[in-house]
Amino acid sequence: MADLRTNLAGITSPNPFWLASAPPTNSGYQVQRAFEAGWGGAVWKTLGDPILNVSSRYAAVHFNGQRVAGFNNIELITDRPLEVNLKEIYETKKKFPNHAVVASLMVEPNQEAWHEIVKKTEAAGVDGLELNFGCPHGMAERGMGSASGQVPELVEKQTFWAKEAAETPVIVKLTPNITDITATAEAAVRGGADAVSMINTINSLAGVDINTWLPIPHVGGKGAHGGYCGPAVKPIALNMVSECARNSRINVPISGMGGVSNWQNAIEFMLMGASNVQICTAAMHHGFRIVEDLIDGLSSYLDERGILSVQDIIGKSVPTFSDWGNLDLNHKVVARINNDVCINCNKCHIACEDTSHQCIDMLNDPNGHAILQVREEDCVGCNLCSIVCPVDGAIDMIEVQNDLPQMTWNERQSLIGSLKDIKISK
Repeated sequence: MADLRTNLAGITSPNPFWLASAPPTNSGYQVQRAFEAGWGGAVWKTLGDPILNVSSRYAAVHFNGQRVAGFNNIELITDRPLEVNLKEIYETKKKFPNHAVVASLMVEPNQEAWHEIVKKTEAAGVDGLELNFGCPHGMAERGMGSASGQVPELVEKQTFWAKEAAETPVIVKLTPNITDITATAEAAVRGGADAVSMINTINSLAGVDINTWLPIPHVGGKGAHGGYCGPAVKPIALNMVSECARNSRINVPISGMGGVSNWQNAIEFMLMGASNVQICTAAMHHGFRIVEDLIDGLSSYLDERGILSVQDIIGKSVPTFSDWGNLDLNHKVVARINNDVCINCNKCHIACEDTSHQCIDMLNDPNGHAILQVREEDCVGCNLCSIVCPVDGAIDMIEVQNDLPQMTWNERQSLIGSLKDIKISK
């Protein structure tokens, strides 16, 4: 079997699957159960001054028959005393010395406060620290969480303060509630971060009850924005991980999270630069035993390809991720319909006719049977027909060779600029 051991900035674990800092890591009992089930590491629910939570606090978005396509919460950091958490961290690490135990921390932007909690937490035997600059609700109103995480200067300064006192690796957890996550990732690196993790939850309101007119969830008739996570946020998270992975100024490992629900998702994140993945919503939905499927799926994937270590796939897709201006304008792809498989539901025709490029014709074959056919000369290769098609194999997107040379928008603009210069010089 392939070697699943991972190393994130010196923090090792038997596999890349960590539980994220969240309700599943609220206590030693839970984290130890998770390790017994097979999880490689856990980031303890954020430590700081204990808070009071509200009731109720969770909501979910169900879509097209799928339960928990998205998950929303207004829960805050730990509501248990710091000393209790530290005692359980010590006991957990002693019982599971080979598993990664990382403590998530959050205090006000104060040098002394950071020094104090770092020293206390490291004394409990943690393998590393994760600075929570991402929580978008409750704590942000107190000047912590995303209120700090949205300001690069505060990210850099607080990372530096933590690093002044830390003897273990420091991971900085970033908020996605910002225009450009690379700005705060770069700030974390300037502050001395050993790694960054992303993404924390996204500002959200799960819904409104159209019968009572109350927000979902609500607390005594009032609601507030919360943090959104789960499968629905994976594309956003994957993009942010990719943007940081291809940024040469963010030259530290990345711990990826945000909608990782199965082993395929984990591979996607690792191919795009994540050294490991953190998971929360999937564990809350299905329980700790899902890690068995995660491990089996990843192991089989690597074995089938003859890949000896999971670390060999980290970042392999990063070179393929670029800016739009570097894409070949002359690359040609068209749709082709396999009428032996097509069920003539006409969804592709409707989608193309109403909302795309009107290049699918409704015809009859020699036997008089209705068929659909793409006019390839008019097809722009948008993929819409294959996306809405309900039958696998009915529509293929085919690369078509042409005589045009590769030409990106950036190259085209450069060429136009050169021609203008020549014209002016004449």
